[in-house]
Amino acid sequence: MKKILFLILLLTAITFHPGCKVLNKLTQFYMSYDSRISVPATLGVNTPFNIPTPTITTNSESTFAVNNTHKNLIDIINLTELALTITDPSTQTFDFLKDIEIYMSAGDLPEIMIASLYDIPKEGLNRIDLKTVTDNLKDYIIQDSINLRAKVTTRQLVANNTEIAVHCRFWVDAKILGI
Repeated sequence: MKKILFLILLLTAITFHPGCKVLNKLTQFYMSYDSRISVPATLGVNTPFNIPTPTITTNSESTFAVNNTHKNLIDIINLTELALTITDPSTQTFDFLKDIEIYMSAGDLPEIMIASLYDIPKEGLNRIDLKTVTDNLKDYIIQDSINLRAKVTTRQLVANNTEIAVHCRFWVDAKILGI
């Protein structure tokens, strides 16, 4: 009986001790994915159009293994950053872009919007950070691959295709010891 009481007290102390925060940090890590989109020279202004990206292989199983976890132990995956950077032409800025929405799909899961930016400022920027959703994207990221689609609205005519690098960063939290 004393042993059981001791174990209960020990587990309670471990659970409520600040050291658990340290233990939690051991099960949290980041995953990043990069892709590209190409905004074609436009024929119109204020007309939304869709731009798919190439399929992105997640390699999530290997990333989880490196971080000593497994997809069955993943609790939460949140998108913390989605940044766009113009790579070509080098003189192009995001001044031509009025609005952008980024959507994600994977497997048989429904497509969802994961990031957006409206009324993009005309400040000569060649990099913008989109506002990300707070949804748990675990079911998407544990898939073998994901697809992104950009819905863009331009505010002015664009004479040349614009190449844009897409950088996504996800925060992952796994369950401790499967609990």
